[in-house]
Amino acid sequence: MGSTTPLADKDRIFTNVYGFQGADLKSAQARGDWDKTADLMKLGQDTIIEMVKDSGLRGRGGAGFPTGMKWGFMPKEPTPGRPNFLVINADESEPGSCKDREIIRHDPQKLVEGALLSAFAMRARAAYIYIRGEFIREAQVLEDAVAEAYAAGLLGKNAAGSGYDFDLFVHRGAGAYICGEETAMLESLEGKKGQPRLKPPFPAGAGLYGCPTTVNNVESIAVVPTILRRGAEWFKSFGREGNAGTKLFQISGHVNKPCVVEESMSISFRELIDLHAGGLKGGWDNLLAVIPGGSSVPLVPAEQIMDAPMDFDGLKELGSGLGTAAVIVMDKSTDIVRAISRISYFYKHESCGQCTPCREGTGWMWRTMEKLRTGDVDAGTIDRLFDVTKQVEGHTICALGDAAAWPIQGLIRHFRPELERRIAENGGQLEAAE
Repeated sequence: MGSTTPLADKDRIFTNVYGFQGADLKSAQARGDWDKTADLMKLGQDTIIEMVKDSGLRGRGGAGFPTGMKWGFMPKEPTPGRPNFLVINADESEPGSCKDREIIRHDPQKLVEGALLSAFAMRARAAYIYIRGEFIREAQVLEDAVAEAYAAGLLGKNAAGSGYDFDLFVHRGAGAYICGEETAMLESLEGKKGQPRLKPPFPAGAGLYGCPTTVNNVESIAVVPTILRRGAEWFKSFGREGNAGTKLFQISGHVNKPCVVEESMSISFRELIDLHAGGLKGGWDNLLAVIPGGSSVPLVPAEQIMDAPMDFDGLKELGSGLGTAAVIVMDKSTDIVRAISRISYFYKHESCGQCTPCREGTGWMWRTMEKLRTGDVDAGTIDRLFDVTKQVEGHTICALGDAAAWPIQGLIRHFRPELERRIAENGGQLEAAE
């Protein structure tokens, strides 16, 4: 069982998240990056995978799948002509989420070194960083960081003097949310339309160019060098059982000081906000609801989240999720129905149109949410809307259908009286409960 106390400065992995120092290679090396990297690689490929497994690291991109286990699915002996690949997901398009961007802007060498070590462990010949199209300055910083690493002999032939040949490419997307889904990202990397693939085959069997591929989030890869240097037990000492490590939280909305901050997993919501975001605007009595993990997870009402642990399992128990840890705080000035309707519009806009339930359902759900916002519907609409979300959820190739359904389900679950009040005020008749 790890500690859930606030993180000490000596335990921070991202020591330049606010950009007080340079993002260049020399500054990064002064912070401890690229320190005896070849020695870490001498631990051996399987040992590195075991260390990542033992650390309890779970994917930082939203789903929270154990990272070491995912790496273990890759072939140990690649077939000639079918090399292994690592693809790093920097297509950060989840509303509310802005952590990967800070890593790339201010600490890119952590990601570059992490790419080498992770790819080496998975026997990957090359890695691709797929970065969101709108991240123009970030992409420039990242491209400069990769060029500096090549010039210093840390990438390419005999990378970092380890005897391992490794290439790293930066690929810029065109700004489609759907390309954050791993198989849509692979399609886009191959130059095709960004639409998710049916699974199986899973990417570890047939991914990029039909070769074995693992897709990981930026934060998941960037923490790997520190885990290898400081040990799996050190990383596991933060957070509750099954929710190990430190995590970048992105706090926005009605707080006094919105911020991106690295903190221990499982810290309570109240402590996170008071310690780092300057408390809630108007005090704690003014809290209405929180979206704890980016726009795709259901909201949690104030009384339930106040003292909840901010980790994968704690938020799952509340019917929500940690997602990317993009914490969107809403006080009582929020028009909660309008807020969820706005999120609905986003998913309608970003649906790739491949699956009928999502293509048709996201538009219908948004239009219905807009009518609910003004109360201009009949009484049966709330149940009908919930029923449609259930027809979309779980019936699409990728999770965008779920992401569109969950915010609405959360609203109906926790704020049904508010929806009913709007219908009644507009003259709609509410059916009496049987």
